[in-house]
Amino acid sequence: MQLDEGKEKFILAWGKLALEWGVNKTMGQVHALLLVAHSPLSCEDIMKHLKISRGNANTTIRALQDWGIVYKHNIVGDRKDYFIGEKDVWQVFTHILLKRKQKELDPMIKMLQSVSTVEGKCEASDEFCKMIRDLKHFSTKADSMLETILRSKGNMLLGGFMRMGK
Repeated sequence: MQLDEGKEKFILAWGKLALEWGVNKTMGQVHALLLVAHSPLSCEDIMKHLKISRGNANTTIRALQDWGIVYKHNIVGDRKDYFIGEKDVWQVFTHILLKRKQKELDPMIKMLQSVSTVEGKCEASDEFCKMIRDLKHFSTKADSMLETILRSKGNMLLGGFMRMGK
């Protein structure tokens, strides 16, 4: 397989995976393109390569910057903005993990807290409260585990993951 063919397959696959992760395909494809780019790319480069509109490219780049996995890169003597993808896999993982935690887990914990006490004593309310307590307990444990991962040194955990995969 030639390099260009491998890059294209990766970009298409990363875009499809993005849908599974709850983000749109274009966001995944732009991220993949910047991950494997040999040098910084301009918005025009991204638009041309992925055949997307300027608005779509700009919106997607801003979203990836908000996630902390794409950075603006200036080239001396060139007025265009260029972009690079974070190349450190641990940084990419932790930035995505943090964003997903903020978007999904934190609101769920807040919601569970708000419904954890209901008025009235009956079998249905007892069953409801037990389920909410169990979900809240699981969610707060997951939150604690994610916080530990986010605070940890990537090399230690990444090394452990790599050893598990062998």
